Amino acid sequence: MKFLKVNDFVNPNYFEQPTVVTEKNTNPQQLHPLVDQFSRTISYLRLSITDRCNLRCMYCMPKGAEDKAKHTKTGEILRHTELLSYEEMLKVVRIAVEMGMNKLRLTGGEPLVRKGLLDFIHKLSILKNLEEVRLTTNGVLLADYAEQLLAEGVRQINVSLDTLQPKKFSEITGRDYFGKVWQGLLKARDLGFRIKINVVAMKGVNDEEFIDFARLALNEPFQIRFIEFMPLGEKSSWDKEQFIRAEDIKNIISKTGQLTPFNNKRDEGPARMYELKAPNGQKGTVGFITPISHHFCDQCNRLRLTSEGKLRSCLLNDRETDLKALLRNGASEGMIRESIRQTILNKPKGHTLENDLEKGEKPTCLGQMSQIGG
Repeated sequence: MKFLKVNDFVNPNYFEQPTVVTEKNTNPQQLHPLVDQFSRTISYLRLSITDRCNLRCMYCMPKGAEDKAKHTKTGEILRHTELLSYEEMLKVVRIAVEMGMNKLRLTGGEPLVRKGLLDFIHKLSILKNLEEVRLTTNGVLLADYAEQLLAEGVRQINVSLDTLQPKKFSEITGRDYFGKVWQGLLKARDLGFRIKINVVAMKGVNDEEFIDFARLALNEPFQIRFIEFMPLGEKSSWDKEQFIRAEDIKNIISKTGQLTPFNNKRDEGPARMYELKAPNGQKGTVGFITPISHHFCDQCNRLRLTSEGKLRSCLLNDRETDLKALLRNGASEGMIRESIRQTILNKPKGHTLENDLEKGEKPTCLGQMSQIGG
């Protein structure tokens, strides 16, 4: 049998950039295994458990993948055998936690459409030193699963919701499910979940609703986070004319009240957080995620494991390590651990998305969001 080496399963372009020795960090090879060459500690794994989804969002599915008769997006999905099994995912997570990672978020696609999810979450919840399992969902099935998720220890959910108008929801997602999502949000609220609502901001699509979302933050215990529209994928539906900067969004929602920045808590991630205080004294929380206008690469603490088992150290860079190949070719746990360590060590300093767009160059990320994981 051929002796396996980690490099056999790494994208051939992964190590095209040599390891950089910085003044801060004169010997990266001797670092703690979760510290990269730019002194960032990697503590957070985003795990995409499926690329399947019950929505067909306009910006998630590739351009041209469309059923013209039904006016909805389509897209190729992975065969079941191409997805990591729950056993394989559990093994990777356990090793990552043993190395020092303590935060895990389950994403998709839509994670709630994969059978067996609750049992998988239960097995994750008993892993020693894993602080919390969190979930990102489109909310369509949330009302059906909220109580069971709570019983398995999930306390925080992110819900992707780009409009508060049912008709527009159908136009953006290709499905008439707004009522289901809203029902799920209210049920999760009543059960005591911590809820963040992620809004992809698109000029000419939902910009006239930014104030409505701000008012939602004042009236409900939801943290509203506006995300700058990113070009992802070789056939991305991204349109420069639809891009709107976070500063412009802030100017719009400041009409509803005073925005006061506050220091991020540990679990806020890349969002820049603000307290919104209305003239009548109502308060809410809003945030802005700015991958283009003000990227946060210097604070990035995460890796992403795609549903087909590719480990990525940067959402906006296609360098990846094929953990599935390692897992299915008899690699030892030590080899998997070393592969994770090398992925961290070679995490790029940052992306060049803003410069690429200004120069009219093709972005470095050609992978589809539905497969990478939201």
